[in-house]
Amino acid sequence: MFRTELHIAPSPQKISLKDPIFLIGSCFSTNIGSLLERYKFNSLANPFGTIFNPISINKLLITALNKSYLSENGYGKNQDIHFHYDLHSQFSSLQKEALVEKGNHTLEVANHHLKTTKWLIITWGSAIIYEHKNIGEVVANCHKVPAKNFNKRLLSTEEIVLDFEKLMTILPDDINILLTVSPVRHIKETIELNSASKSILRIATHTLTEKFNNIQYFPSYELMMDDLRDYRFYKSDMLHPSEEAIQYIWQKFSGTYFDDTSMDFIKEWDSVLKALNHKPFNVHSDEHQKFLKKIISKLNSLSYNINTSEELKYINSQILN
Repeated sequence: MFRTELHIAPSPQKISLKDPIFLIGSCFSTNIGSLLERYKFNSLANPFGTIFNPISINKLLITALNKSYLSENGYGKNQDIHFHYDLHSQFSSLQKEALVEKGNHTLEVANHHLKTTKWLIITWGSAIIYEHKNIGEVVANCHKVPAKNFNKRLLSTEEIVLDFEKLMTILPDDINILLTVSPVRHIKETIELNSASKSILRIATHTLTEKFNNIQYFPSYELMMDDLRDYRFYKSDMLHPSEEAIQYIWQKFSGTYFDDTSMDFIKEWDSVLKALNHKPFNVHSDEHQKFLKKIISKLNSLSYNINTSEELKYINSQILN
C-alpha cells in the first residue's frame, strides 16, 4: 500500500547515552523506554505503571519531585486487594503495608532520577478522566471499583495546560521536555469520545510547545495514524502498534533526537545483540566456545563505556571450564 512519509522537524537538542531520561505515561513511554533500556541509555520508564491522563501524570511527577508520599485518602480495597488510586494495578497487594512500602520506594527512585534528568518524556493517552465522588480527586486507575463511585468527563485543553504549568514551576530550568500523544485508541470509551479526547490532547501539546521553549512535540500519534495508517501495522487487537510499527516509530524517534555517538553505538550494540541471541546447535562444541570468547572480546572493546556485567555473566555461564 502506498504510504506518504511524514517529515519531522529536527530537534535543536540531542540525547546522548549518558543523559538521564525519565519517561512516564501511556504506551509510547513503555515501548520507547524498553528500547532505551535495550540500548543502555540512562533511562527510567513508567516506574508507576501505565498512566493515561495528564492530571494523574502531573500529580505523580509533582509528588516525586517534592519527595512526598502517596496521599492516605488514595488507598482503597476491593475484593481483599489493596490499591492506590494514583498507581497502576501492578502495585496492588493483599497487604496494605507492602503496597505502602513499594509505592513510597518507587517515589524515592523516581525522585532520585528526576533530580538529575535531562530529558522528561511524557505520553498522554486520554483526556477522559474519572473523579472519585467521595475523595473528590481524579484517579489514575479505577481498579475495577464500580462505576457508580466516579464521575466521568472530558478534560478541557485549558485545564490540561493550566495543570501542566504547575508542574513547570518545580521542574529544573535546564530540563528538555518531550510531549507525545499515544496512538492507541480507547474504544471502550466509544470511537467518537476517543477522537474528541485525542484532539484535546493534541491541541494542549501544541499550546505548551508554543508557550515554553524547552518543550517539544514528537508525532508518534501522527506517525501511526497518518503515515502507517494500515491495520497490518497493528497487533491482533487492532488497537496497539505491532512490533514493526514500534520499530518504525523508534527509527523516527532516534533519528530525530539522538546524537551521532548514540546512533553509532546503537549500530555497534545491535551486532552484539545479534550475537547474544544466536542459538547454537551444540553449546558444548569447540566452535561455539570460540564464538562466546569472541563476544567477550567484542564487549570489552566497545567504543562506548557501558555496563555489560549482565551480558558477560550470561556468556560466562555457557563457557566450559
